[in-house]
Amino acid sequence: MAKYQLKTRKNDGDVDKFIDSVEDEQKRQDSYEIMKLMSELTGQPPVLWGKSIVGFGSYHYKGRSSEGDWMAIGFSPRKQNLTLYIMPGFKEFDDLMNNLGKYTTSVGCLYIKRLEDVDRSVLKELIKRSYEYVKAKLDKP
Repeated sequence: MAKYQLKTRKNDGDVDKFIDSVEDEQKRQDSYEIMKLMSELTGQPPVLWGKSIVGFGSYHYKGRSSEGDWMAIGFSPRKQNLTLYIMPGFKEFDDLMNNLGKYTTSVGCLYIKRLEDVDRSVLKELIKRSYEYVKAKLDKP
């Protein structure tokens, strides 16, 4: 059986050009701030994944029907929200989520309208702990 290959992969696209293309000025500024924060906290440079996700670091996963590499943490300035990709999900971080501010989530996505809607120090800790979790528990050969 052939393994499924992800369409969204790391590439050499220009991250700054991508963020500069975001029409909403506030969302563009927030994106640069998130990019700086994620880069500082992970020690990794921003890399474009697909056409619209900025990722930091990566890990290798192996499942029943797929295997590959995925970003350790990332974000995308979507039309409706800033979407942050928190790979372990949020069960590990109840203490932080209760103090984060105004947001919604899905399985591994944190949706915020504007950075001003969340407590930046809590967001910083969430990013840091999420990245550390991925590198310690998910990044297995």
